[in-house]
This record gives sequence, C-alpha cells and structure tokens, in this order.
Amino acid sequence: MANRFVLNNISYHGSGAINEIAGEIQRRGYKKAFVCSDPDLVKFGVTAKVTDLLDEAGIAWSLYSEIKPNPTIKNVQDGVAAFKESGADMIVTIGGGSSMDTAKAIGIIVENPEFEDVVSLEGVADTKNHATFTIAVPTTAGTAAEVTINYVITDPDKVRKFVCVDTNDIPDVAIVDPDMMASMPAGLTAATGMDALTHAIEGYTTRGAWELSDMFHYKAIQLISDNLRDAYAEAKSGEPASGREGMALGQYVAGMGFSNVGLGIDHAMAHTLSAHYDTPHGVACAMLLPIAMEFNKPVVAKRLAEVARAMGVDTTGMSEEEAADAAIAAVKQLSADVNIPATCDGLVEADLEQLATDALNDACYPGNPREATHEQVVELFRKIMA
Repeated sequence: MANRFVLNNISYHGSGAINEIAGEIQRRGYKKAFVCSDPDLVKFGVTAKVTDLLDEAGIAWSLYSEIKPNPTIKNVQDGVAAFKESGADMIVTIGGGSSMDTAKAIGIIVENPEFEDVVSLEGVADTKNHATFTIAVPTTAGTAAEVTINYVITDPDKVRKFVCVDTNDIPDVAIVDPDMMASMPAGLTAATGMDALTHAIEGYTTRGAWELSDMFHYKAIQLISDNLRDAYAEAKSGEPASGREGMALGQYVAGMGFSNVGLGIDHAMAHTLSAHYDTPHGVACAMLLPIAMEFNKPVVAKRLAEVARAMGVDTTGMSEEEAADAAIAAVKQLSADVNIPATCDGLVEADLEQLATDALNDACYPGNPREATHEQVVELFRKIMA
C-alpha cells in the first residue's frame, strides 16, 4: 500500500514573515484580496498588520469577519456570497482555526459551486478544483490549519461538528510569523498549545503513523514541550520570552504530520464537546488527552514511552509501561502548568450517551489505534465530569 503525503507549496517562518505576503500576491498577478479574519482580531488591530501591508503595496482588499469561534454553515455561505460580491480573485485568511477553516470552505465552494450546501463537504469530498488561491496567516500556535488538508464546520441545527478532508483545500502559502501570535492572551496560548500537543501525540500513535509522519510528530512533541510554558509565561507577563517562536514552529510541524495520517479518539470526543457545550477546542483536547492516552496504552505503550522521552522525561531504568505512564504524567503536568481545567463545566450524566454516539461517528475516530465500545466512550467522558 502506498502512503500519501501532502504538504503546502510555500511557507515562510520567523519574525517579519508577513512582509512576504504582498510579493506573493503581486508575482502571481492577483488584483484584489478577500481578507477573512475574525471580529476580535479586527477590533484589536491584528488584522491591520496585514491589511496595512496590502495598502502599502497598492493591493485592493475586502474584509469578511462574520466568523464565530466554531464557524457555522451560515458563516461559510455568507462568506461565499461576500467573496462573489467583492470582486476579489484570491484569499488572505488571518486568524486561528476558525478563520482559516472558514476560508478553506469558502475557497473550495467558490471553485466547486456544486458543494454550496456545505454539508456535502463532510468526510472526503470529491471536489474537482483546487480552492481559490489562499495565503494563510495563523495568529494562534495550535491548529496548523495553514498546512493541513482538514477543516471543521459546525452544524448548529444538528448540534454537531463535521470534519472535511480534501487535498484541494490546503492553502497555497503559509505565513508562520510568531509576531502575529504575540496578541494571544495566556488562556488562548495554553489552549492552542495543548491542541498542538494533542495533534502531535495522537498523530504519533494513530493507526496510520509511519516513518515520515513520525519524524514530524516526534520533533513537534519536543518543540511544544520545550516552549509552551515559556510562551504561556510571556503571554501572562508581557515580557519577551523564547517560547513564542518555538510554538509557532512546533504547531506547524505537527500539522505537517497529522494532516496526512489522521488523529484519534481525543479529537473525536473534543469535537463533540465543542458542538454541545461550546467548549474551546484546545481546552477540550487538553482535558481528554491523558484520558485518551491511558485508554490507548494497552496497544501503544512503546510509542507512549517514546513520547515520554520526546517530552524530556528521563526513562532510564523504566519498563515500557512505566515510561508510558510517565508520558501521561508529563502531559498532565504540562496541562496543569498552563492552567488548563481538568473537568468540563456543564457536562451531565444525561448527555453522555449522545456524546458517545457522536464521538464514535466523528471522522477522527477511525484513526484511533484501539477500538472503543459505546460504553467505554461513555466512561471516558465521565472522567471529565466536574
């Protein structure tokens, strides 16, 4: 069996990387950018860091910022209409996963209008054309949406999130500039950072993992473990630290891996929590990560022992099982150090059956290395009840 690996064409990394945006647009002859960003980033001037550069270069642009933290079908459909009305010929998306996921869906539908209902994009959609040319500028160090072939949309009528997987949606250019992430408050730094760690650990233990993806995930675990505490401290104090740049790279490297081999039960359950309780995605992932690792330990103990070493744990003299337990303990400690809650407010016993059903139907679940019964997933959810 052949292992496919898909990466974006061009990426720029490091402080000041946003200065490459105008040149990338002009070299290709595009005339007007459709800027897709969320309202808070617009309000606090983060989006303007990019649009000011467009103005300086004489590149016209139109703004679309009607995006919710968990973007909905309507957000996407309104965005498609706004793109068509704007006369733009390319997209610049600025933000976290919400902005980038919305932009991906807009770009796909503009070029593949037969999917205008949005819901038909769920799973692996048979789109024929690549999305509208897109430059993605992340402002959080977590989702890696700028380098993945995945995006997630919320269907509020059915109280569910659905995952779309499409090689045609990957942004053409990624601009990974840690300066664009400097406005993240401490809580968001922690949540998105733990989301990135979840990507790396789930990607390292998923069914589809192989040598090429392992290379990315192992390094990502190292980078995130080494830098998240510093990035969190920087966000709390406002004092410059070394963590931000390491996190920007770590989350991107994790995205290069998991986008190609999938995730597992943690993300399946996290999507379900976010849909039902509007729990921030990174927080949901972090709460569930040690629980999912413990559940999967019987079949991936060796890999979890390697995770421990990647996280800087000295496993000398430990058995494989002891090292795997050390990895779980290290994740719990990191999560606690960046003040992630261990339980989910509002989660009640009456909802567990539906949550388990939805999680088992999520597109991320099949990648899990261990099969789970409905009853086992109910019990996993029960572990994060307050």
